[in-house]
Amino acid sequence: MIQRFVLGTMLLALSIGFLNCSGKEEGKNPGEKKGGRLPIAVEVAKVEMADHSEGIDVVGSLAPKFTADVRSEYAGIVTEVYVTEWVRVKKGTPLAKIDSREWRFCYRRPVQLWKWQRQTFYRRRWREIGPTESYGRLVKLKELGVVTQQALDDGLTEKEASTARIEAARAQLRAAEEDLRHTQTRLFKTTILSPMEGVVSFRGVNVGDLVGEAGSQKIMFKMIDTRILDLTVTVPSVEMGMVRVGLPLTFSTDAIPGKTFTGKVMFINPVVNESDRSVKVTAEVNNVSEQLKGGLYVKGRIVTGKRTGVLRVPRVALLSWDVAGKKGDLFVVKGEIANRRTVQTGAVMGTL
Repeated sequence: MIQRFVLGTMLLALSIGFLNCSGKEEGKNPGEKKGGRLPIAVEVAKVEMADHSEGIDVVGSLAPKFTADVRSEYAGIVTEVYVTEWVRVKKGTPLAKIDSREWRFCYRRPVQLWKWQRQTFYRRRWREIGPTESYGRLVKLKELGVVTQQALDDGLTEKEASTARIEAARAQLRAAEEDLRHTQTRLFKTTILSPMEGVVSFRGVNVGDLVGEAGSQKIMFKMIDTRILDLTVTVPSVEMGMVRVGLPLTFSTDAIPGKTFTGKVMFINPVVNESDRSVKVTAEVNNVSEQLKGGLYVKGRIVTGKRTGVLRVPRVALLSWDVAGKKGDLFVVKGEIANRRTVQTGAVMGTL
């Protein structure tokens, strides 16, 4: 059993017994001698065999995966605010209204111009049907030898001029349509809409505020969606080889004691931080119940693998422990004698 323990286990605290220097052994007289030496009492613990999940202990913080800062694209005075902080809204929900009287007045001219250009284009296209049809008749008559080549060339020239006039009218109509769409867009954007489904975490405007002025970075609203969170942790560079996208990350937080949550590793930073030689790892956490909040500090473990039938013992059984060298000393009981042994150590799991 001991040989199996020494050769097979990779747990941190692989002790079989720990020394209790009380100078007393159960069932023995303290004054009794054996082999010329005073016996020493010890407490012994059996080696446990259990399944073990290997992993990397990490700490980090939660943050909403999707956020948005809402600003106005055009300058104007806020005339209405429809929402306040901490309310949930759907995508496209109106958040505020900017004074649109000027744009409504300006909207009339593009509409009138577009209507006029459309009528002009259709009238022009109707008028120019004649030269096209005339040229077709001239081609047939030329085949019969009824008209001269000069008449045919004149008909072609008139047909090309007619086509050019139609294209010019079409270009003017397109320009009027573009101007109308631009004005409609600016008028539409005087209503500030939510860009996503989520919660209004910040409201930075009131009725009468000027927004959208040139060079202004004023944020009108901040939107967050806490149904999916990002958990960002750091992993020492010496252990980054064990981390892969898709590995589970279990964690807990003092804000919700007694409960464990699970996420999945989604991104591993390809660059190592030069200051502490660590790598940032981001896990995605489903939070449909919205128990977890952005900004919470958590402690967790990236599960890199699982092993069955692993031998483990209390960590306090180690007399010495070389963490870097992964070895330690402990007492192994054989009969009535406790011998000091050096064993390999592995991962820590609680007090084991």
